[in-house]
Amino acid sequence: MSTTAHKAQHRTHEDTAQDTAHDTCVLDIGGMTCAACVNRVEKALIRVDGVLEATVNLAAETASVTYDPTQVRVDHLSAAVARAGYTGASRVPDVDSQRAAEPHTDDANERAKDAELSALKRRWQVSLAAGLGLMAVMYVPIYLDTMDWLMPLILVIATAVQSWAGADIYRAAWAAGRHRSTNMNTLVALGTGVSYGYSAFVTLWPGQAEKWGLPLHVYFETSLIIIALVLLGRWLEKRARRRAADAIRALMGLTPRTARVLREGTEVDVPVEEVRTGDLVRVRPGEKVPVDAIVVDGSSSVDESMLTGESVPVSKVAGDTVIGATVNRVGTLVIEVTAVGEDSTLAQIVRLVEDAQSGKVPMQKLADRIAAAFVPLVLLVAAGTFTGWALFGPTQTHLTL
Repeated sequence: MSTTAHKAQHRTHEDTAQDTAHDTCVLDIGGMTCAACVNRVEKALIRVDGVLEATVNLAAETASVTYDPTQVRVDHLSAAVARAGYTGASRVPDVDSQRAAEPHTDDANERAKDAELSALKRRWQVSLAAGLGLMAVMYVPIYLDTMDWLMPLILVIATAVQSWAGADIYRAAWAAGRHRSTNMNTLVALGTGVSYGYSAFVTLWPGQAEKWGLPLHVYFETSLIIIALVLLGRWLEKRARRRAADAIRALMGLTPRTARVLREGTEVDVPVEEVRTGDLVRVRPGEKVPVDAIVVDGSSSVDESMLTGESVPVSKVAGDTVIGATVNRVGTLVIEVTAVGEDSTLAQIVRLVEDAQSGKVPMQKLADRIAAAFVPLVLLVAAGTFTGWALFGPTQTHLTL
């Protein structure tokens, strides 16, 4: 064999070894609000040496990363996400490990997510109500002497509601600015901030505003309603994600916690996580089948509606397969375990659902690339419009300092 052939064969073996050494992890990403955030997190992960592929899903708030464990660790990936201005925590990859986690930790996380969702709903409701209320004031006949106390009152109400309801938006925009990036929070913060700032200026210093030729118009209700609509959209999105997560947890909760294993002629109740392929398990009438298996003794009918949707029980005899989380109806079965953990049918269903959430169609990838340039482009157009209007607009709009 020639030297070239030897080198080619050597490279082939190296490539194969590298391919088998690749790992995949899932990071829970916090702080993302738009497709521009997705693009920034993906770029931050791809720049890490040893990362082969990174796919970020905004709806699921996750990042699926394929990497070489000999070059990079998971904590390095989390650190890269943090440097980009977001949070990244490693997710436990398999169902068994998730179920082995502390129950009180899961409950605390769920309570925290419920509280966050409720707070978000409260903020958009209050902001929308305040904005609509201020809009209604515009149609009420107001006398000049009333303006002396009404406008300051409107300023106080708008300041309190906007600073409270839009706090997360302004913090996210500031964080993006500190990392020399922009996102949709930048646009919302600038739009509402300018509306509020102009309105506050003409309210507090109307004489100076008239001197500069600025119309004495206020836009407090505009900024409040914009914030309300943005928060409403985020609330609907988070609620949809929460329902999807609840559906996955419901799937994982279908499998019983323990299995009755036959060992040396006796029945022993053991955690499902400790059941191994080849074990014999007894399933009594009314119990759930704990694992995927083949019937070796007994006959019964099994309710498989959780898997197939068919409400009519299916007869099972020796040699038939049974699926974990299905319900044994009438007879006692002795089954031999064929799949556990990540290889079980239920775990594969959960994994397919999560993969479907984190995957991207080509059109979505294109939208993410466009969104990365959308915010800077809008800012440039806005700055150009302001400059052109100030320099070449009507004479009365020029600022006389």
